[in-house]
Amino acid sequence: MSNSAGPVRVLLVEDNPNDVEIARRALAKAAARIDLTVARDGQEALDILAGDGKGGVPLPHLILLDLNLPKVDGREVLEKVKADPKLKRIPIVILTVSAQKEDVVRCYDAGVNTFITKPIKFDDFLRAVATIDEYWVVTATLPPLE
Repeated sequence: MSNSAGPVRVLLVEDNPNDVEIARRALAKAAARIDLTVARDGQEALDILAGDGKGGVPLPHLILLDLNLPKVDGREVLEKVKADPKLKRIPIVILTVSAQKEDVVRCYDAGVNTFITKPIKFDDFLRAVATIDEYWVVTATLPPLE
């Protein structure tokens, strides 16, 4: 396991309640213990990452980020996180409906770690989130949060 000292903190930035619930269900079946925080828009995500989140939410080990968000777009969230010295090492997985070449290129140029187009079918989406968990939470070694 990548973080044997405790639960792996995941920040899910997603405005679609159905997608939040699917991700929650898939992560609940995780082999590792997940501490999931949900931000419903890009500004809430930036507030959490700046330490302004409700309840003093600690920094996540991993960010699952949608691109099409209210208030602050996911592309802008990605760019701000990767430009911040205290946040830039946090792996970011884009999980979005977009399959546009421009989005894929822009996100990788901005430093995203993985880009996944959300599957349309419920079971396929569950498998995609389970795959993210298997790789990023169980297999990969995540950078320390300092």
